[in-house]
Amino acid sequence: MLEALIPIALFTFSTSITPGPNNLMIMSSGLNYGVHRSLPHLLGICLGFPAMIVAIGLGLGTLFSRFPVLHEIIRWAGIAYLLYLAWVIANTREVGSADNRKPFTFLQAVAFQWVNPKGWIMAVGALAAFTSPAGEMWQDIARIALTFIAIGGPCIIIWLLFGVGLKQVLNDPLYLRRFNITMGVLLAASVVPMVLD
Repeated sequence: MLEALIPIALFTFSTSITPGPNNLMIMSSGLNYGVHRSLPHLLGICLGFPAMIVAIGLGLGTLFSRFPVLHEIIRWAGIAYLLYLAWVIANTREVGSADNRKPFTFLQAVAFQWVNPKGWIMAVGALAAFTSPAGEMWQDIARIALTFIAIGGPCIIIWLLFGVGLKQVLNDPLYLRRFNITMGVLLAASVVPMVLD
């Protein structure tokens, strides 16, 4: 059991701690809204992504294989939504304002997992690498999902706290504006691999 968990744990840590749309957005949320108001967003990521792994592992991936147009619709909707979010972040001028918008809700964060290009790569990669048709598929899928909750969750919390910590540094509106523009550009750049695929 431990031998099976170590590779999954390493994969989970390395993919969850590195920058991606979820981490950039939760960091911006921490900066602009603080920990308390960002908790629904955080929980939506921490539970929504493992739920996506379970759904794909239990057959939704087959549906997309049979009807590729569904995946294309989700892909282009994801690109459009990420670019919209990048614009919102880049245009935030005051801590807490986000142009008077509210932080992500739990359900918005759960739904976002389905249009997150890095999320798809992580989910499909984990299922391909750590499940075996000859083994107990349910157990493999559950092990992967639970590992993402146990290890991925704390990694995402680090990004949230990093954003909150930046509040002290970004008191100057000029620095805050530059930071938000940089985060918006990075989030927009994260769709490039998805467009080129």
